[in-house]
Amino acid sequence: MITAAAAVAVGGSATAALAAPQGHTAPGAAIRWSACPTDVTGGAYLANAECGQVQVPLDYRRPNGRKISVAVSRVKHTDDKNYQGVLLGNPGGPGGSGLYLSGGLASWLPKDVAARYDIIGFDPRGVESSKPALTCVPDYSDPVRPDYVPANAKEEAVWKARSKAYADACQKKFGWMLPYMRTTDAARDIDSIRTALGAKQISYYGFSYGTYLGSTYATLFPQRLKRMVLDGNVDTREVWYKGQLSQNVAFERNMKLWWSWVAKYDSVYHLGATEKAVEAKYYAIRAAAKKSPIAGKIGPDELDDTVLNAGYNTGFYIPFAEALSAWANDKDPAGLLDWLTEGEGDNGFAVYNAVQAVDAQWPKSWSTWHNDVARQYASGIRFNAWSNLWFNAPVHYWHASGNRPFAVGSTRTPGILLVQSTLDAATPYPGGEQMRSLFPSARLVAEEGGKTHANTLNGNTCLDDRVAAYLTDGSLPARRAGRTADVVCEALPALNDPVPTSATARAAQAAPRVAGEPDKNLLLARP
Repeated sequence: MITAAAAVAVGGSATAALAAPQGHTAPGAAIRWSACPTDVTGGAYLANAECGQVQVPLDYRRPNGRKISVAVSRVKHTDDKNYQGVLLGNPGGPGGSGLYLSGGLASWLPKDVAARYDIIGFDPRGVESSKPALTCVPDYSDPVRPDYVPANAKEEAVWKARSKAYADACQKKFGWMLPYMRTTDAARDIDSIRTALGAKQISYYGFSYGTYLGSTYATLFPQRLKRMVLDGNVDTREVWYKGQLSQNVAFERNMKLWWSWVAKYDSVYHLGATEKAVEAKYYAIRAAAKKSPIAGKIGPDELDDTVLNAGYNTGFYIPFAEALSAWANDKDPAGLLDWLTEGEGDNGFAVYNAVQAVDAQWPKSWSTWHNDVARQYASGIRFNAWSNLWFNAPVHYWHASGNRPFAVGSTRTPGILLVQSTLDAATPYPGGEQMRSLFPSARLVAEEGGKTHANTLNGNTCLDDRVAAYLTDGSLPARRAGRTADVVCEALPALNDPVPTSATARAAQAAPRVAGEPDKNLLLARP
């Protein structure tokens, strides 16, 4: 689980993919632009954008065969004199809708930088506004689900059966498409978008899983890349099974950091005066929710999925502490219910599993999955171990097999700017070092002590000024021999450890931008 946006299932079927609907275009032809939809992820960011579809081959080995299409959006440049070309953005996932990123990046980047680019958002193949959009069991994640943490073999069998049924449903609905959901397919789609835009080169801004997608594109098409910012880098050595286990360790650390922060403000939240006391209080609330779901809708899974976001982004520290406090002390569920995801379909979850299943080989024996997680849980890595396993478990039953992960890396790319926070839980810090080693042209900026995942364009000027300078004219810091990071920026205390102003400073205190926004719950920040 890295980063994915909320996903509302968009009607799509095998039949719909046979012919390009009106507004689609083949690679190389001009895109037919029109008004963007507003009822999609981040739709508010699309008010000043235009949207279209790019027709792409289902299988690039058969370019004249069956076609699907990829949804794209554009906010055009306004600075003709300093025009820098096309800038594509991806928020992560796999499964994250990025259509809104044309307007998103245009809003978050300095105005003079954004003005130099035609900023392009897109939904990768199978995602939301692309055709078809994968959806397998639309109500799969609706509350109340069985407890992630099985108390016995019978409870584990329930989740195994759910996971298998999900994989079977995906095969029944989209078996024809599942073998063609690899990251390399999505990277080739990016090049089809480039062609359709009439651009000789592109620039790219990727968050989280978007760093793996971007680095794959840079490896396949180095000569077609102008600039690339990769924030929250995937460790390519751990694609994908080992990466889940590493995440479990990192999230356990980050949740303890949040519990420690809550304890620091016990006079506000009254959840415990020490990290251990807050942790114990949380698990007591969780146990009670298993017996009697909060407001009939929030069981242990829904509670975990909500507060897990505090491990991704410190902007959630205050609102989640308030919501938990309101329930623990006043039996007021409103704050927790505000963050409950319900009835939004499973598009992001479907694409997530589809990509990860065919990107890499996973352990064939369920005992390996079980034993690795049971070992972590017994060692004290409790919070995310079982939930992460069940988020990935459909892969075990998938009907399209994985291959060896694509070998990322190139000596032929132009300069790449990498950014990595040292306490990022979704993409742990070694991923940034690894990505730097794979691209000799890359420079790594480390955010020391940063706990927020993919934290550029979020207020730390030490990070953001370097991004702005690079996107303005290609300026990069010097590559320092023998160093794992070329530049070190300190995390900003006000963002990294916010100070509650009162017990009612609710969600307005949240960070202004989360990669993959605006989903609040199950799919936020999961790969």
